[in-house]
Amino acid sequence: MRRGKRLLAMVLAVLAVCQTAGCSTAASKSTGTAPKETTGSRKEASGAAAEPMDLYVFIAASLKNTMETVKESYEKQHPGVTIIYNADSSGTLKTQIEEGARCDVFFSAATRQMDELKERGYVVDGSVHDLLMNQVVLIKPKGGKTKVTGFDNITQAANLALAGEDVPVGQYARKMFTNMGLLDSVMKMEINEGPNVTAVLTAVAEGSNEVGIVYATDAASMADSVEIIAKADKSLVDPAIYPVGLIKDKEASEEEKKAAEDFVKYLTEDQDVRQVFTNAGFELYSQ
Repeated sequence: MRRGKRLLAMVLAVLAVCQTAGCSTAASKSTGTAPKETTGSRKEASGAAAEPMDLYVFIAASLKNTMETVKESYEKQHPGVTIIYNADSSGTLKTQIEEGARCDVFFSAATRQMDELKERGYVVDGSVHDLLMNQVVLIKPKGGKTKVTGFDNITQAANLALAGEDVPVGQYARKMFTNMGLLDSVMKMEINEGPNVTAVLTAVAEGSNEVGIVYATDAASMADSVEIIAKADKSLVDPAIYPVGLIKDKEASEEEKKAAEDFVKYLTEDQDVRQVFTNAGFELYSQ
């Protein structure tokens, strides 16, 4: 009996030790996981763990180089947001929007395309800002020879690189020549009609055309390949105005819509961004 009582006492002691160890282990595991859950909750609450999103931004071709700099700085300040650019002539971009292409922000090189989209209900009410101005210029290849000294004797060139009628810079040029009484003479020239201002710039830079008409900022972006012959006088044609606005994106979530609003605000209000534009040769719009 005594041996049995001793054995029973030993078994009970062992069980007690195991239970104590088990409780300690459970407590230890619980203590180890709780901070991780708390930390994770704080990240979600602060927005640091926000879902990544894409913003579809349609930009005039003349903005492409400058907007790449803006994209880099914006994405650094807004982790998780990726800006996807579609750069082309404003007329082409307008058509793509009308045909259903996904777009959150439209940055046009002329008010005409933006106004037409507003009239047809594609633009968010009250979201449009006239932001920049640009100047129409006449260029030639760097070191190239030509008898042309300005817009008034442009017909002395063997050929001309000119953007199409649905491209803002092409529209501004035609309006200027109309005001000068030269449109018919100019349109009889050998013309290389470009689908956007970048194509015109490239044609002149490569020496494919004797002269061409682009924006001042385009000429500045390739100063090693082209040079300016003349700048369009404001008495002949108004400077190009660049409006930016929000497009009604039916596929966008509420978070994406807010991000698009923030990006437009960044473009229109951030002082560093305004400096990027002026450094590229744009003028800030003022009435």
